[in-house]
Amino acid sequence: MATSSSPQRRVCVTGGGGFIGSWLVKLLLSRGYAVHATVRDPGDAKNAFLMRLDGAPANLRLFKADMLDYDTVVAAFAGCVGVFHVATPVPEHKIVDPQKEIMEPAIKGTMNVLRASLAMKVHKLVLVSSIAACIFNPDWPQDITKDESCWSDKEFCKETENWYSLAKTQAEEMALEFGEKNGLHVNTFCPALVIGPLLQHVVVNTTSKVLLYIIKGGPDMINNKFFSMVDVRDVAEALLLLYDKAMSSERYLCALDQVDLKDLLAIMKPMFPNYSYADKMVDVDLNITFTSDKLKNLGWKPRKLEETLAESIESYEKAGLLQVPDGEPCRLPFFFRPPPV
Repeated sequence: MATSSSPQRRVCVTGGGGFIGSWLVKLLLSRGYAVHATVRDPGDAKNAFLMRLDGAPANLRLFKADMLDYDTVVAAFAGCVGVFHVATPVPEHKIVDPQKEIMEPAIKGTMNVLRASLAMKVHKLVLVSSIAACIFNPDWPQDITKDESCWSDKEFCKETENWYSLAKTQAEEMALEFGEKNGLHVNTFCPALVIGPLLQHVVVNTTSKVLLYIIKGGPDMINNKFFSMVDVRDVAEALLLLYDKAMSSERYLCALDQVDLKDLLAIMKPMFPNYSYADKMVDVDLNITFTSDKLKNLGWKPRKLEETLAESIESYEKAGLLQVPDGEPCRLPFFFRPPPV
């Protein structure tokens, strides 16, 4: 059997200091993998928690890398048989320059990952896309559950200025095409809104800020029908399942059932009654139903939403994130606010 330090068990996680990336690093270390994790600055205090993970001193190396800098990506991939491309820009504020802020990092960054994987003779690449690359398709019948064959319509995304979904869709299509053309084993993975306990709270990720807003409340309106959610720990497990079991050029959705915000509040309020909770809702007719059967057929077994919500809130409490300073109301990340009427 290969040891944890052997080349057969060495993989790289881009964006290793992020919410999904750090949980994946933690899981890989626990399964005996040697891990290269890319971060913007290995010396930044926000990344210190990574080297405190079990197994990190012996089996984790942090690499300073920028996905737009091909040479730094190649250096991080050297000696790795697998790559999990998790790093991605997620907008929190109104996008001023779509090309610079979203499109270039997503498209050029992904292409650099693909080229570097080929150059370093990586055996398998798993690309984290998003459910945003699946849901914005006005031609998809409303009564038909969305599966891996449903892609967001790129022209529709351009017309509606949904740059994040456009970038994710283009990058994912490009990755699958590149893999087939060049004989690179590529799988793509489309998770829903990822929530769950935090491994670090120096910099809180965008999707966790959404749940924090729902708990704390604030001045922003929020849709009464919400995207489906999925636990970050289940996302990490799913990514490793794909790496271990999926055939090449396969796409996988990862989502629980869509929930109404009122139903979400009905779960949380009895468990944690002392918070204000969001109460400014916009009624929308948003029917987004998915199937994750393809992923479940690989052996994926997600947690119940109730467990994820409870453990998320406990994590936020421990980190002191649920306090509301005077004069500083909580705000919903811009990307998740309903468009103005």
